[in-house]
Amino acid sequence: MKTYTNQSPPSVFLRFFRRQRCVRATLTGVARLWALVLLFAAGRLVAFDGPSTLPLATNQPPADSLTAPAVQASTTTSNVAGAAAASGINVLDDKHQLAIGDQISFRIVEDEEEPKALTVTDSGELEVPYIGRYQAVGKTCKQLARQLKTELEKDYYKQATVIIAVNVMAKSRGRVYLVGPVHVPGPQEIPSDEVLTLTKAILRAGGFTDFADKKYVRVTRQSKVPGGKDETFIVNVGKVIDKGTTESDLPLEPGDLIYVPEKLVRF
Repeated sequence: MKTYTNQSPPSVFLRFFRRQRCVRATLTGVARLWALVLLFAAGRLVAFDGPSTLPLATNQPPADSLTAPAVQASTTTSNVAGAAAASGINVLDDKHQLAIGDQISFRIVEDEEEPKALTVTDSGELEVPYIGRYQAVGKTCKQLARQLKTELEKDYYKQATVIIAVNVMAKSRGRVYLVGPVHVPGPQEIPSDEVLTLTKAILRAGGFTDFADKKYVRVTRQSKVPGGKDETFIVNVGKVIDKGTTESDLPLEPGDLIYVPEKLVRF
């Protein structure tokens, strides 16, 4: 039987507690090691001595990737809309000349509003939003739209895309007046759905009388500029009728005065 002669009871207890501390330290180390293994397996690394400085995994894309496509899509949509609006002017009617009584629709694309109904007044003008009265008679939708675009961009718009379309045509674009040896002289309506030429007007007036000078039919057209000089055209209508030279015929405009002279020598 062993005896502990040189060790006192306190030293025995001290050795026992040291062994306990060693065991706890070993267990703590093993626990930390397993925790590290599990965290690595989960794809995250967290330090035990302080909060993690690594970013957490997330399924959301970066902020730039969220905003860039949206901006790009908005820009693309805007460009497409601008191109469509610009091309809208190019496809407007460029044949029918507006006449008194025509009812049209007027729209500024950039306003994003419904078209406005306008009527060509007896003075040949339209009451255009922002601009006021503007001369329209004798102009096509395409011509008028381009002119109004220029006027609007002077003071009111950085860019204005004007769309004009005829809703209802007036039955007549105006009148011409025939004087001289024709069977039915006097005023004659210009149909809105056709081009009335000088030869057509004379034929509708019953044609020439026997004393008419067919070679020197004169058409006087008032100047569209206030104070300007009137235009005069001399047309050999007899040649147009007899030989069919329609390229020599003259399209008439509202207000034209047609004078058919008489022959100087009558047989």
